[in-house]
Amino acid sequence: MTNLTKNQLSNLRSSLVVEKAAIEQRLASSDHYGLANSYKDSSGDLSSYDNHPADAATETYERGKDIALHEQEELHLNRINAALEAMENGTYGKCSSCGEQIPHARLQALPDTLYCATHSPRQDISEHRPVEEQFLYPPFGRTSMDDHEDGYNGFDGEDAWQIVESYGNSDSPAMSENANVQRYNEVGIEADEADGYVETLESFLATDITGKHVSVVRNKEYYSYMEHEEGDHTLE
Repeated sequence: MTNLTKNQLSNLRSSLVVEKAAIEQRLASSDHYGLANSYKDSSGDLSSYDNHPADAATETYERGKDIALHEQEELHLNRINAALEAMENGTYGKCSSCGEQIPHARLQALPDTLYCATHSPRQDISEHRPVEEQFLYPPFGRTSMDDHEDGYNGFDGEDAWQIVESYGNSDSPAMSENANVQRYNEVGIEADEADGYVETLESFLATDITGKHVSVVRNKEYYSYMEHEEGDHTLE
């Protein structure tokens, strides 16, 4: 027996019946979210091979979304039917796992639940991750050569990503871990990393083809170098 009064049980049953009718009506009016028709019929194409791959990708995405929505509705409907069945056999209001009474406040919020908050299976967070993540760990996967034993310093996966990232992504300066970032080109991974040179001097010292005539290119790195008193002003 449960601690629910007849009035409480009646109100909860009414909520379940109303919600069940609403779900069934949605499924019927939407042809089960379009799944009553085949992929070919829903897309309106004579062939599954489209003129443009993006069109087929859009249809596939929409189909997957419809399947997810349909499965969610079916799962909710199954929980409602299980709760109504529990009402009929007198077990409604008791946790199916531990047998303890489910608080009325919880039943009002989730009338289709058969579990207390402690043993609710829906609170479990799945630890299953896509197998692709194993390939990508550590960052950039096997293409990252930063920690390579032989001191490899050539082009690797991180460098490839930096080139792609330089064309832009969805990040903004506000999302950067560096509080001093003010421009989009400073957001990327190691955006301040030297590009094309190792020592700062190499970025503004230049020679002619013979290597005899040395000149100074007064660029951003040059002024930063002098501002931080890294160079000897008498050598200018």
